Formats: sequence, structure tokens, C-alpha cells
Amino acid sequence: MTAIQRKAIITGSLAIGISAVLWGFDGAVLTPRLYNLDVIFVVFIVHLLPFLVMNIFMFREYRKILSMERKDIIIFLLISLFGGAIGTLAIVKALFLMDFNHLSVVILLQKLQPVFAILLATTFLHEKLRKNFFYWAGLAVVGGYFLTFGFALPNMQTDEKTVYASLLALLATLSFSSSTVLSKKILGTYKFTTSTFFRYGFTSFIMLLFMLIAGDFSQFGTTTTENWMYIFIIGATTGSGAIFLYYYGLRKVKASLATISELMFPLSAVVFDYFVNGSLFSPVQWVAAGVMIFAILKLTASDNKS
Repeated sequence: MTAIQRKAIITGSLAIGISAVLWGFDGAVLTPRLYNLDVIFVVFIVHLLPFLVMNIFMFREYRKILSMERKDIIIFLLISLFGGAIGTLAIVKALFLMDFNHLSVVILLQKLQPVFAILLATTFLHEKLRKNFFYWAGLAVVGGYFLTFGFALPNMQTDEKTVYASLLALLATLSFSSSTVLSKKILGTYKFTTSTFFRYGFTSFIMLLFMLIAGDFSQFGTTTTENWMYIFIIGATTGSGAIFLYYYGLRKVKASLATISELMFPLSAVVFDYFVNGSLFSPVQWVAAGVMIFAILKLTASDNKS
């Protein structure tokens, strides 16, 4: 391995790790601070503002719409619907429901995404199902259950919000996985910068429709100065900024190395959740989290190797 290759791997891994830490900080610290706002409004505005900023530097991307095939536009719309709108709505609502109690549980449940992504890729992209998939996927799901509820059975009277938040986190995971599978079809044709631009653009349009149907435009007037501060921070750092940083790093390292760097996402979320919100896992949850992450690593490593 040459010095240039080693430098590229270090730079790429560092970029992915930083983006993962930003997402962990967002999930544990930033987004939950917007709990007083309407969920639809939050998702709409955190996509609209970065997209408006992108227009300043990337307005020439609009010309590519004229040469896009209809199927490409449909795929971009579906990516934005699942990965941008539904997935983000579900995870933001899940974080709001937790009331600053164990927010990292919701974030760790998102790490089940490879389970759904591989199943969807097998179904729609006709990829071969990996060896031992059901073993590692089952172990990851069991770990996710004990992470959420420990040794107890869910109690709808005392654990109602936790149950709903967990189901929403799984819905977000399924949505993000669908977006990942669809992205495999589009990223071979368009650059990551173009894909990010149109993903944010189409998501802003979809969320505008959500706002017109069920949203509350009066939120623009009632949003506090503190709320706007968090919204701008999310838009500039953990939103579009982290995505660009992530794809920059992904260009320089293999997917297997990227998976290791991405572990900074749940690990940083646990740290931030403890130091900022005072949340600490029980021994059972620590073991369950370790089992789940180990199973996901084995599952992803098998997928990358294939």
C-alpha cells in the first residue's frame, strides 16, 4: 500500500467518522430540542433551508432535469419520499416521544438498517441472500428488543411512549433502507452532489405538500429564536453538511471500512445522551447493544465480502 493510498484511507475514514459523530450529536442533542414544534414543520424546514443554500452554489443542476428520463425522476421522488420525508418524520417523532429519556435507544435501533436493506435488495434488485443472513439478522433483532425493554415484557401503560418510539424507529429504518436500495439504481448515473441536490429538492417539495395538507404554517411565527438557532445548526452541520462529508469519505474507502467508521454514530449518541441528557444504559442494555452491533457488523461484513 502506497503512502497516497494510506492517506486516502485515513482521510476517508476520518470524514465518515466525523459525519457519524455529527449525526449522533443531532439525534441526542439538537433535534430533540425542537420538541415544542410540529414534526411536519421541523422536517420541512430542515430540508428547505439547506436546499435554498445549495441553490446559491448548485443552481446549474436544474439543467439536468431536462435530460432526465422519467424513471430517474420517479426514483428520485421515491428516494425523497422514503429517505427524506417518511423516514425523517418517523425518527424525529420517535425522538420527540422519548422526552429526553434514552434517546440513544432510538438511534441504536436505526442500526438495524442493514437487515432491511439486504432483504429489500434481495427482493427488488435480485441480489443473492447472504450466507447466515437469518442467523445474524435474528440475533440483531433480539439484541434490539433487549436494548429497548430489557428482560421485561412491554407494558402499554408504563412503556406506551417507548413502544411507539421503537415502532417509529423501525419504520424509519425500513424507510431509510428503501431509500438506500433505490439509491443503488441512481448513483451509477448521477454524481453524489447531483443526487444530494435533487434529494433535498424533491423532499422539500414533498414536505410542502405535507404542510399544505396537515402542517401548520403558523409555526413560522411561533418558532422561537432558540428554535431557529438549532434549525440552522442542523441544516449547516448534521444535515446537508454531514451528508456531503459522508459521501466525500465514502469515495476514498471500501464499504467494509466505512461500516466501522459509521459506528461512531451510535457510540457518540450514547456518549452525548449521557453527558447532555443524563441517560445511562442498564447492564442488560449495554450487553444487548453490544450484541446488536456485533451482529450488524457480521451481517454487513458478509454483505460487503459478497
